[in-house]
Amino acid sequence: MWRGRVGALLRVWVFWPTGVPRRRLLSCDAASQAGSNSPHCWNCGGPWDPGRENRFFCPQCRALQAPDPTRDYFSLMDCNRSFRVDTAKLQHRYQQLQRLVHPDFFSQRSQTEKDFSEKHSTLVNDAYKTLLAPLSRGLYLLKLHGIEIPERTDYEMDRQFLMEIMEINEKLAEAESEAAMKEIESIVKAKQKEFTDNVSSAFEQDDFEEAKEILTKMRYFSNIEEKIKLKKIPL
Repeated sequence: MWRGRVGALLRVWVFWPTGVPRRRLLSCDAASQAGSNSPHCWNCGGPWDPGRENRFFCPQCRALQAPDPTRDYFSLMDCNRSFRVDTAKLQHRYQQLQRLVHPDFFSQRSQTEKDFSEKHSTLVNDAYKTLLAPLSRGLYLLKLHGIEIPERTDYEMDRQFLMEIMEINEKLAEAESEAAMKEIESIVKAKQKEFTDNVSSAFEQDDFEEAKEILTKMRYFSNIEEKIKLKKIPL
């Protein structure tokens, strides 16, 4: 019986139609690997390891791959997962990545690569903006540790701090001269600098509750900064 099956297989192999690609016989190891959950290139089907240094292109056919959903912003931007970030290095990495994945460079490629390029470029922009600003960077770092501060939800702030916020808002509402606006800006800038230094120390000590409280205060002052910008816009 086995001899008959082998003979049939050989006949099919010998008389395979011209121009039709023959399927390679897989070894046991290759078959095992093919059945694994390791990612493969959408274009050529070749193995693609998202853990490689170049996680964007297939090493066989150079087709752009989909963004890696397991990769966080720090990894994407080649930064240590820390509150302290080298902003010059961050900017250089941003420019480097946009030269790789910006949609302008994929106008003549397949629709799949165009779509992936849009997703990559958006992801790089979001990562850059998030890690560039101390407040958004700190909130993102907290999120990676499973802690979030819901929007428009007051954290348990002390009365003295809330009174300080009210006073600054009142001064801003009453400010009518450029000198008065500059004075308020100076106060807010100094407070944000103080908070940034303090939250950096909190993260270094893995004191996430302290970091959460400081970031909440930074959010209050960030709202004041936005009000200052709006008041500067001429009506």
